[in-house]
Amino acid sequence: MIRILGLVAALMFAIPAFAQPLPANLDKQNTIVIDSTKGRIVIKLRTDIAPQHAERIKQLARDGFYNNVPFHRVMDGFMAQTGDGQNFNGTGGSKYPNLKAEFSNVPFKRGVVGMARAASPDSANSQFFICFADASFLNGKYTVVGDVVSGMDVVDKLKKAPANSASGTVTDPDKMLKVQVASDIK
Repeated sequence: MIRILGLVAALMFAIPAFAQPLPANLDKQNTIVIDSTKGRIVIKLRTDIAPQHAERIKQLARDGFYNNVPFHRVMDGFMAQTGDGQNFNGTGGSKYPNLKAEFSNVPFKRGVVGMARAASPDSANSQFFICFADASFLNGKYTVVGDVVSGMDVVDKLKKAPANSASGTVTDPDKMLKVQVASDIK
């Protein structure tokens, strides 16, 4: 019952986000809209440098895989990670096979979206992260898949892990309530 009340409250706060217009001049076929418990985040996918990863994110959004998925790992000054629609805790992927790395020379900086992966460079699947700040130590080691074009103020508001948490795991995390490809929004 408490979870239902929490979800209802989260949806009430998110309703204004669902009505927000998108930034002008976006390629809506390659833009992801995340309506979260804190507001709306709009991501331009980088099909020019990571076409397979961008297609995967669009596919999973259209499957509804990302709906109600938590930002399970949020480290202040570093990044916010989400996309585990299987286990909801950062240990899962999707029903689709892992993707071959699409590394580029695009630097990881504030607002850049990267694909999370395990030790193998070719293990990205469904999870992704948004950088709060420059993270040059990730350059050339993770796939850049997009850029936040609207809503970094929302990303900044996401509940963060305690400062002493090495894993960055968040208790009672914020969620992506609904994730859609912009061209699919009616």
